[in-house]
Amino acid sequence: MWQELLVGFELVQLRLTSIFYGLGVPQGHGEAVILIPGFLGTDAYLGVLFSWLRTVGYRSYFSGIGWNAECPNLLIRRRLNDTVTRAFYATGRRVHLVGHSLGGMIARSMAAQRPGEIASVTTLGSPFRGKVAHANVLRATDAIRNRILREHSGHILPGCYTESCTCEFVASLRDEFPDDVAQTAIYTKSDGIVDWRYCVTGNPEIDCEVAGTHVGLVFNPAVYRLLASRLAVTSKTAPTLPDIRLPG
Repeated sequence: MWQELLVGFELVQLRLTSIFYGLGVPQGHGEAVILIPGFLGTDAYLGVLFSWLRTVGYRSYFSGIGWNAECPNLLIRRRLNDTVTRAFYATGRRVHLVGHSLGGMIARSMAAQRPGEIASVTTLGSPFRGKVAHANVLRATDAIRNRILREHSGHILPGCYTESCTCEFVASLRDEFPDDVAQTAIYTKSDGIVDWRYCVTGNPEIDCEVAGTHVGLVFNPAVYRLLASRLAVTSKTAPTLPDIRLPG
C-alpha cells in the first residue's frame, strides 16, 4: 500500500502534460459524463477530472451521492438515479458513467438497471469480479457495514455490504452486462488497494492497463488519454434522443 503515496507525483505529472489542457485528444460535443467516487470518497476529489472533461467538450456531472460509505443500493435509489435522470434529459442523449473503485461497481450496476439511458461505463480500478482488497480496506469495509446495519436496522437486508446480499445493486452486478452499453475497464498492476486481476473482464478490447497507483487513476495522464479516446468513439454510436423533457 505504500506505493499509493506516489499519487501526488501523478497529479504533478498530469499538470505538466498537454493532455491536461485538452491538447492532442479527441473532443466531446456536450455529452453527459457522470463521475462516481470510490469507497470512503466524495465528489470533491474528482474535481480535477470533472474540470478536464469540460475542457475537452463534455458536460460533466458529479454523482451527488455524498460520502461513499453507505449502502450502494440506497445511494443509487436515493441520489444517483436523480443525477442520471437530470443528465439524460438535459442533454437528450444516453449518458456516460465513470466510476473509481467502488464507484465503478456502482456504475456497472446502474447500467444494468437503466441500460436505455447509459451509453458507456468506464471503471477505474474497480474489483467488479470479486471482493479482494488490502486488509486495511477490508477492515474499513467491515466497520462501515456495521454502521450501516445499525443506522438502517429493519430497512435494509441483513447481507448488506456483502456479496451475499440480494439487493438490486448486487443482483445487477451478477447479471450479464448490457450488450449495447460500451465498457472500458482501466486498471494498474501496481494497485496497492485492490487486486487488479478482479478489475478486468478478460476481453483485451475492453481492458486497458496503465502504470500508476490506485488512488492516482483519477489523476493519471494515461487514463485521461484513454477516456478521451473511448468516450469519443462511444459518443459517435450513442443515439440522440430528440424532444425529451424532464418529467414535471
